Amino acid sequence: MKLKNKTALVTGASRGLGKVIAAELALMGADVYLNYAHSDDHAKIVQKQIEQAGGRAFLAKGDITSEEGVRLVTMDRKFDILVNNATGPQPELSIEDANWEDYEDQLKFFVKAPFLLLKAVLPGMKKQKNGSIINIGSEVISLGNPSFSNYVTAKSAMLGMTRSWASELGEYGIRVNLLNPGFIPVERHENVKAADIQAYQTTIPLKRMGTPEDIARTVAYLASEDSAYITGQSISVNGGNTFGI
Repeated sequence: MKLKNKTALVTGASRGLGKVIAAELALMGADVYLNYAHSDDHAKIVQKQIEQAGGRAFLAKGDITSEEGVRLVTMDRKFDILVNNATGPQPELSIEDANWEDYEDQLKFFVKAPFLLLKAVLPGMKKQKNGSIINIGSEVISLGNPSFSNYVTAKSAMLGMTRSWASELGEYGIRVNLLNPGFIPVERHENVKAADIQAYQTTIPLKRMGTPEDIARTVAYLASEDSAYITGQSISVNGGNTFGI
């Protein structure tokens, strides 16, 4: 219960990595607010699962790419932990097929939304002189995947954002870190071919696919006081598929 008496906001928590991260933080004792934009049914299922496991979870519906949506999600609540996990569609596009709007779509989720959320939770964190911001990046910032530059660019921007925030907010006891998962199949990857997953797995030194739990446990560590002297770091959780930046 290392997060007992802490309150966490996890974005994109109704499915994928987000729901597992939220469940892990609740298991560690945090009150967890589940942000989602559309599916009430999925969010309520996650909430019920957390409560059945003895945790506390609350729904926080809202479009975090807009100022009004962030206001609805945060509602002047005090948060000790912010996990910027939410993502939208991730189209793979060649340079010829991509346009500026395709880049903006990714930047809205990976730069604009985390920025708006930080602005909303920052007064409370500064007042208590403590807080943990965990940005969910991706190993693509090291791999530079082709025909994916819209996504890779936006995720790469999170690295500079994380380090600048960490430098500015450290004096207030607020830590900011970037966690970069490898390819971890979740609901959005249901149409990925088994052969493609196997081909990816062969490149991994640990010779296994990662699980959402691998990511969630690292998030919980970064959220807890066990990592009290870690900030501004880019941490890859991908079985050794890349080496950190």
